[in-house]
Amino acid sequence: MKTDAQLRDDIQAELAWDPSFKASDVGVIVKDGVVTLTGHLASFAEKYAVERAVQRVHGVKAVAVEITVKLPFDHERTDADVAQAAERALEWNVLVPDGKIHPMVEKGWLTLNGEVEWDYQRRAAESAVRTLMGVRGVSNLVTVTPKVKPADVEKKIHDALARQAEREAKHLAITVTGSQVTLRGKVHSWAERNAVQGAAWAAPGVSVVVNDLAVDN
Repeated sequence: MKTDAQLRDDIQAELAWDPSFKASDVGVIVKDGVVTLTGHLASFAEKYAVERAVQRVHGVKAVAVEITVKLPFDHERTDADVAQAAERALEWNVLVPDGKIHPMVEKGWLTLNGEVEWDYQRRAAESAVRTLMGVRGVSNLVTVTPKVKPADVEKKIHDALARQAEREAKHLAITVTGSQVTLRGKVHSWAERNAVQGAAWAAPGVSVVVNDLAVDN
């Protein structure tokens, strides 16, 4: 098992490896495998990239993000400009269903509302607006309400896990209540945790995934 110092060194190396942000703008504090990120970045896209980079590092148990987004003067946009750009981004994204998702902007913070049938559509909407200039943060409040709710959702998830993450599938408890799936058990990394969650979301009929998986290094 890595010490906190080793984990901090690995995280800093991973941040320095990623060219999508300046690693020197990010502070890293590690205690008992829990990582706290501090600093100021120039865009929400950079903040998101930092979070993903840290989660790629083996040994990270949890992440607390205390990074703030401070837009450069020439990147600032009015809320109306950001809202218009978001509407166009959603309209031009082929994975986002027409007219189903509605953006709202307040002080640069963009909130997505609406209803879709699949989680990939919900995630595609967030991805489409995350990198827009002037965005300080994104709240994805889009709900997933599938038309089809098959009775064998649990079996489909188990089958998917057996194909994608066989080792983890044997040590997980999957509970399905209506269209909600609850995941419990232990995995070996954040990447495996995300893979299991992704398999659950991909099952037809799932509208909520409660991920109680623990990362056991």
